[in-house]
This record gives sequence, structure tokens and C-alpha cells, in this order.
Amino acid sequence: MKSIFSKIIDREIPAHIVAEDDHFIAFLDINPLSVGHTLIVPKKEVDYFFDVDDFLMAEIMVFSKSVAAAIKKSTGCRRVGVAVIGFEVPHAHLHLVPMNGMSDINFANPKLKLSQDELATMAKKIAGQFAV
Repeated sequence: MKSIFSKIIDREIPAHIVAEDDHFIAFLDINPLSVGHTLIVPKKEVDYFFDVDDFLMAEIMVFSKSVAAAIKKSTGCRRVGVAVIGFEVPHAHLHLVPMNGMSDINFANPKLKLSQDELATMAKKIAGQFAV
């Protein structure tokens, strides 16, 4: 059975996509820790992040670097944090979280409740700053 991320990749369910190339897709987390919280997902479905092949492992960081720069420009945050959790969806992915302090990337924090319009506006803003 396909993961929810594979369904997003295949456009079977909607997402607020900010960037995409042949190997990865980046879209906003619908339960973000902060505005601009983005997921980077390999298009090849692999459950555990460290089972991703070496080529994709290296390339995900290069792709993430460009997306993080776009997030930083779009949100005005001090830093973009990176986290690999991997329990919530059985498809490897990175979290890129806009941060102004250490506590901003604490996954025990309450998640933001953003409207679809707020998510769409932020996705457009980040996508407009993205450059590979």
C-alpha cells in the first residue's frame, strides 16, 4: 500500500508543494511547528531514512539546502533546523523547520493550526524563492 507521501507525489491527494525535481518533492507540513515547516521526501518510497541509497542520501541534502535557503528568505527566521523522525509516516523524509531559537524544533510543542489559505500563501512565497 502506498504511503500518504507517495499519494502526494502521484498527485492523488493535494499538498502545498514548494519545490520538486526528478528525485524529491518538498511540501508544507500540514501540522507545522512553525510557519514554513517543510517536508523533503524522496520520490522513491523507502520506509527508514537510513535505508535510502547513497546517491539519494547525498542528493537529499543538496536539494534540502536550496529549499532551506528559500524558507529562510520567505520566513525571515534566524536558522532552518533539520530533523529526521520517521515514525509518523512510513516513507523517508526530512523536516526543515524555520527557527529563531532552540525550542522551535521541539516536536513536543503544540502544532500550529493554519488555514489552507495561509498554507497556500506560504507555499507560493517559498516556491518563489526556490532555486536549484
